[in-house]
Amino acid sequence: MSDLVLGTAGHVDHGKTSLVRALTGVDLDRLPEERARGITITLGFVPLVLPDGRTAGLVDVPGHEKLVRTMVSGATGLDAAMLCVSAVEGVMPQTREHLDVLALLQVPKLVAVLTMADQVDSELLELAEDELRSVLRETPWADAPIVATSAVTRRGLDDLIAVLATLPSSARDLGAPFRMPVDRAFVRRGFGTVVTGTAWAGRLADGSEVELAPGAARARVRGIQVHGAAVAEAHAGSRTALNLTGVELDDLGRGVWVCAPGVVPDARVIDARYRHLATAPALGAEPGVTVLHGTREVTGRMLLVDVAVLEPGTECLVQLHLAEPLPCLPGDRFVVRRTSPATTLGGGVVLDPWAPVLRRRRLAEAAEELRRLEQGDTGVFLERAGTDGLTEAQLLGRVGRTAGTRLGERRYGDAALRTFREALAAGLADRHRAEPLAPALNRKAAWLGPLRALDERAFLAFLESEAAAQRVVVEGGRVRLPDWQVLLDVAQEAWCTSLLHAAGKAALDGFDAPTDRADRDALLFLLRDRGQIDLVGGRVYTRAHLERLRETVLAYFQTHSGLDPGAFKELTGQSRRTAIPLLEWLDASGVTRRVGDARVRASSQNDKTVPAETSG
Repeated sequence: MSDLVLGTAGHVDHGKTSLVRALTGVDLDRLPEERARGITITLGFVPLVLPDGRTAGLVDVPGHEKLVRTMVSGATGLDAAMLCVSAVEGVMPQTREHLDVLALLQVPKLVAVLTMADQVDSELLELAEDELRSVLRETPWADAPIVATSAVTRRGLDDLIAVLATLPSSARDLGAPFRMPVDRAFVRRGFGTVVTGTAWAGRLADGSEVELAPGAARARVRGIQVHGAAVAEAHAGSRTALNLTGVELDDLGRGVWVCAPGVVPDARVIDARYRHLATAPALGAEPGVTVLHGTREVTGRMLLVDVAVLEPGTECLVQLHLAEPLPCLPGDRFVVRRTSPATTLGGGVVLDPWAPVLRRRRLAEAAEELRRLEQGDTGVFLERAGTDGLTEAQLLGRVGRTAGTRLGERRYGDAALRTFREALAAGLADRHRAEPLAPALNRKAAWLGPLRALDERAFLAFLESEAAAQRVVVEGGRVRLPDWQVLLDVAQEAWCTSLLHAAGKAALDGFDAPTDRADRDALLFLLRDRGQIDLVGGRVYTRAHLERLRETVLAYFQTHSGLDPGAFKELTGQSRRTAIPLLEWLDASGVTRRVGDARVRASSQNDKTVPAETSG
């Protein structure tokens, strides 16, 4: 396993690859074009064993101005960098751009190497060292060691190795979900699909299932190598090769990530803290940019959140709107370049890869949320999830702790709960106004507007919590506002009184309600909800008469095992026209249960045999 990842940086033809060859004995210019032109085009990787026994994974990057994208791919995730500057030419444009990139990516340590020291005299070498020190003073590595070397005479190589041995080992989070940007993919005879990269975080065991991002395709690991040696597990900081099954070569390549399943979002909208280089031009509005992250490059636009114009050397909050997904997590570093002409503008750190699209009227509010995120207030993620909420797994991945209120299988922040409460109160108030004779509403009738973001289980849980807080009243399958009550006018009260009187006189014969009012049905349902009447076969019965019927039938079953329609008519004095609906009402009420043409007491277990004696 690599104990640290060490990369080269510097202007083209400043001896980076020659230095690596002198240190390791390996020539990383393996392509015919690289050998012919004498410049590095692709990333190269080789282990370097340090005097204390630790292994540094060396990453050799190209220095040509047209290959900055490849340089960023190699520089991302470094523990330290060797900045190579030719003692002959001194600091050059790509020296400065590579320093900018290393600073934007926050590479922790830097060792400056003056190469080709054998080609200059001591005076020129001293001048080159002074110039390099002057440049470094403007960077985060003002006190970085400077070592003069020659790959030809091997001058200074022992001193350089001694300096490299003082670099600290990787301090990476092995408990984080595994992530590795792919910088090379190929098919190897006898093995199948192989991808290589430098593991960013976590650990990965042989046989594990992984996810390929973007796209969420799944594959399984069936072999791991670190620096060419087979291992059972790779961890963050390792230069790793993975043999994958269940995936085709066409699905892979530079810019794809191998990740623990279900962890990394395919982000197209990203909130971030951005730093604009002092050498970059002022920018306004929403400039078109290219974003480099890991081994991936995507284009997009950059919305300025808390400033109107981006001045050179300043920082601000931005929202990136990308043309393609960029798999990333909070804390990831990225570099921003201008598309044309291709120059580095700046870079930053991801704050929210699940960000909602910002509207201009919300910029000030969003800026405050992002500042809270920068200060470690991860509860913002739950707030920003809004009425969609977060699953327990999402909550743990983003917030890192239990938070919010659980409804069903998801958790919601206070703002979402306020939205739900306001929607419920407004919806019930509207329905109460529209149906002034309805004492309460069917629960699903209140499942409207923002409340539709809740699945049914979550909605019912929300109703229960609101009822417990006495903000609503839930009565069986119905719901109402606590202060809601039906108020009848004089005419409606008189109609109801007359109806109840007529139904009382009709007894078990029932009563056909008059059709003289437009609100007839609403009044009938009101009386039914109040427990004063019931509707059986379209006729009105008082609840008192039906309760007496229930008692009569239950008493009948004390001495009889069954009840057929004839016996029922004899028991109640009803004709077939009213007897059959009343028998069906008894079934529906749980008093009786039909078996063939007869009824038995609902608690009877005799489902198959009709009693021989049904009339006594």
